[in-house]
Amino acid sequence: MRILLTGTGGQVGGALLPLLQHSDQVLAPSREEFDLSHPDELKERLARYQPDLIINPAAYTSVDRAEEERELAFRVNAEAPAIMVEWAVRNGVPLVHFSTDYVFDGSGSEPWREDSEPRPLSVYGKSKLAGERAIVAAGGAHIIVRTSWIYAASGINFLNTIANLAKEREELRIVADQIGAPTTARVIAVTLTKILSARRTELTCAFEEWGGALNIACQGETSWYGFATAIAAGLRCRGVGLNAKNIIPIETNEFPTRAKRPQNSRLNLERLFNVFGIVTPDWYEALQGELDAYSGFSLGVDGNGPWTG
Repeated sequence: MRILLTGTGGQVGGALLPLLQHSDQVLAPSREEFDLSHPDELKERLARYQPDLIINPAAYTSVDRAEEERELAFRVNAEAPAIMVEWAVRNGVPLVHFSTDYVFDGSGSEPWREDSEPRPLSVYGKSKLAGERAIVAAGGAHIIVRTSWIYAASGINFLNTIANLAKEREELRIVADQIGAPTTARVIAVTLTKILSARRTELTCAFEEWGGALNIACQGETSWYGFATAIAAGLRCRGVGLNAKNIIPIETNEFPTRAKRPQNSRLNLERLFNVFGIVTPDWYEALQGELDAYSGFSLGVDGNGPWTG
């Protein structure tokens, strides 16, 4: 199967690439070769690649900057997916597109279901929702994967930010009233490859049968403060020297940002289990593998952390 995989320089795309290459021919163009900020060029690229499946984790993800770069965020997160799904429908090709908990307003404390009403608070969330709606409106075979709080041992993310700050500062002040499930790119990649391998020979029919929105995240929940304290404690246990003596919980209003974040980022994972029989690991368990990777410890027999599927 020829798979077009975007965003391989990012966390999810980078985690998917080696897993998909085991059994498929993966077309992994660079950002310059498949530039979502120029949607009008994508039709010609798609015609050249002729993929059997499109997986699109690439996105504009600068949540705060999007408040000032609305046009760019919508080009990448809404217009480009609309072009991709138009080509996919016309050519009978299934599409996997990645979205986010930011399509919800973060109210209440119940985990968001796939059919919960989206009410995004930020330009980023609105642009991702516009992309979702374009895909649904096109009517082709698709899965829209919603996930949250993505991180990995490398790259620009919360784990690495906290690790770097804890080495530099004696005190960290971290938001404690936003709740979600930190989710590793590895968990997302393993989960999706399991889903794709279930009915490889009839993928389009399978997508039409059980496609639509699908939440993929780790089990459990914590706050950014809880996540940060777990990171710091785990790094210390692995011999990483940190200067931070105190991690102080604060409220969202004590850490103003240009874009408003949802306070409730919990995602309901019942559909993931009921339809696909998949139970993801607890966020704390998954964190240990990323901390091992970050600190250079052995990851076990397969070198991929504690959950390999």
